[in-house]
Amino acid sequence: MAELFNPTLAKVIEVIGSSSISWEDAANNAVKQAAETLRNIKGVWLKECTAKVENGKIVEYRANVKISFILEKED
Repeated sequence: MAELFNPTLAKVIEVIGSSSISWEDAANNAVKQAAETLRNIKGVWLKECTAKVENGKIVEYRANVKISFILEKED
């Protein structure tokens, strides 16, 4: 008998991570912090990179990311 298709439902949220080191670190921080409250994270999309500048120097890197995760089913 053929196995029934069991559809999966994913959700996408948008968050902004920050770092004083780099945009990559800012994106990692966003995923790391999201993982503290979300389960089943499956992917991240780096949507935009921005920075805070003071006295002609970057003092904070910001990564706007979209994080996708699988929603759990209730039995």
